[in-house]
Amino acid sequence: MTMQQGLRARKKQQTRQQISDRATELFLARGFDQVTIAEVAAAADVSKMTVTNYFPRKEDLALDLGESYIEQLAAIVRERAPGQSALAALRHAYLTAIASHDQLIGFSGEPFARMIADSSALTARVREFNDDRQEALAAALAAETGAAPGDITPRVAAAQLAGVLRVLFDEITRRTLAGETDTEIAGALTRDAEIAFDTLEPGLGNYAVR
Repeated sequence: MTMQQGLRARKKQQTRQQISDRATELFLARGFDQVTIAEVAAAADVSKMTVTNYFPRKEDLALDLGESYIEQLAAIVRERAPGQSALAALRHAYLTAIASHDQLIGFSGEPFARMIADSSALTARVREFNDDRQEALAAALAAETGAAPGDITPRVAAAQLAGVLRVLFDEITRRTLAGETDTEIAGALTRDAEIAFDTLEPGLGNYAVR
């Protein structure tokens, strides 16, 4: 990449982040459904077309980590250590994320969680992200295990793994909306995560071992 290309890429990223930041401020202040794309554009000092070029869907202005969320589990599986199963890799990564109060697993704060809960459009988009995330994980498991095209094992494993993590995400959201602090939630979720992953151990403990 040339210096000019690097500058252009940084400029695009800065513009994208500026739009997302201004949009989030408006959504938190007034509610997602009450804010228009035109108002986001004005707040970010860009055109409406620029906003839609970076974020074709309004929901993605609020959920700008969607792509990272979708890819997260698949990436963890692809990058697991030698001798480590997919389940072990995901368990370790999740417990580490709890300790750091990682936003990708649900530590978003009460105002943000409330904004999503109050918008049917946002909750629907989160469900889409979860479906896409499960599919990405299934594809990674199939590739890592050399599964035949008709083998449903990777899809079954992905459904179990992603399903457990979806339950844990929902639990973080529930506790956040109930007013618990991140520290309180992390303590409870560490216990819950161990229970959840232990439940999967008999069936998946030796699956997709690198």
